[in-house]
Amino acid sequence: MADTHTQPSAENGSTPQKKNHKKYRKDKPWDNDSIDHWKVDAFKPEDNKAGSFLEESSFATLFPKYRESYLRESWAAITKALKDVGIDCTLNLIEGSMTVRTTRKTWDPYMILKARDMIKLLARSVPFPQAVRVLGDDVACDVIKIGGMVHNKERFVKRRQRLIGPNGATLKAIELLTECYVLVQGNTVSVMGPYKGLKQVRNIVEDCMNNIHPIYNIKALMIKRELAKDPQLATENWDRFLPKFKKNNVKKKAAKPKREKKEYTPFPPAQQPSKLDMQLESGEYWLTEAEKKKQKDKEKAQKKWEAKMQKKAEREKAFVAPKEEPKKKEAQKEETTMELAAKVKQQHANKRKREGAKQAKAEDFVLGSSSSKVDAPAAKKQKKEDNNNNNGDTPTKKNKKKMLDL
Repeated sequence: MADTHTQPSAENGSTPQKKNHKKYRKDKPWDNDSIDHWKVDAFKPEDNKAGSFLEESSFATLFPKYRESYLRESWAAITKALKDVGIDCTLNLIEGSMTVRTTRKTWDPYMILKARDMIKLLARSVPFPQAVRVLGDDVACDVIKIGGMVHNKERFVKRRQRLIGPNGATLKAIELLTECYVLVQGNTVSVMGPYKGLKQVRNIVEDCMNNIHPIYNIKALMIKRELAKDPQLATENWDRFLPKFKKNNVKKKAAKPKREKKEYTPFPPAQQPSKLDMQLESGEYWLTEAEKKKQKDKEKAQKKWEAKMQKKAEREKAFVAPKEEPKKKEAQKEETTMELAAKVKQQHANKRKREGAKQAKAEDFVLGSSSSKVDAPAAKKQKKEDNNNNNGDTPTKKNKKKMLDL
């Protein structure tokens, strides 16, 4: 069956008519730019028209021993804060647990989940003034587990310290930019704040554990914060403004050691002896179980004795005196008493000889003079005494004593 509806064409001289879909539409009261459609209105007791709950809901969590004293001191304030929203709480010090449950006065069905998050944060060392904020509608919490992200313990401690930074500077910057409270404790990171901030903090923490420094994400958040202030860039893509960091520390593959090529032989290698062959060769095969056990005990005792002696030798090394270095020989040997006396006597003889030469007359040097002939025997006698002294003759006791006195 052909469609009988035809549209007017341009040949007939008429123009096509456009349908007006907004003809019967009226302005709605919520179609107003001043209304924030993402705003979460507070839930009040009059909003719960169904009344009290039919069933009781409860949650419990354990806390470490070191938190017991703090929880005992602040439990009165915790009870008062939960009582205002109709939640009952119990502190069990024997089991080390905290329990929250709904009551007949509970009017907010989601408040029991908020109370569960609150005791979870208290067990993870979050102070009460911060943990009580999670009861508000605009605040949520997230516990990020970082213990299994890095297997090496030393590397894990270093990367966890990056989140805190020097004197907590990095952690403070993250809190200011994301408007969240962040606490790094053990193998977890506790976060409190708006949902948008929770997502940003989780990305920063996961990147930090994957060896990406938090300063890169902090810089990107600072740029986004400045761009959000400009209304002209609200609908544009911000990728061109954000910094792009490339990872440059690429690990180099270690060079494989070159294997030396063996000479080719058409014959297969010799067959290695089996365990049975080795036992037959050593004679162990024919030993009984008792003899085998005795031999093993003997070898074990021998190894134990060798280890004991080795430890004893190491301990005795501390009591071994160090080797003394030989003293260097003096360049000149000490002169003996006899040599010193002979030396002093020679000096006195030379001195007398010089004094006698000064007192000599001119006639003594004239050949054939009477004075030279008279003194010739005396000079010969003096020369003979000098020669005897030079030959190392032993001085008399009287001279020796005189020399020592000098």
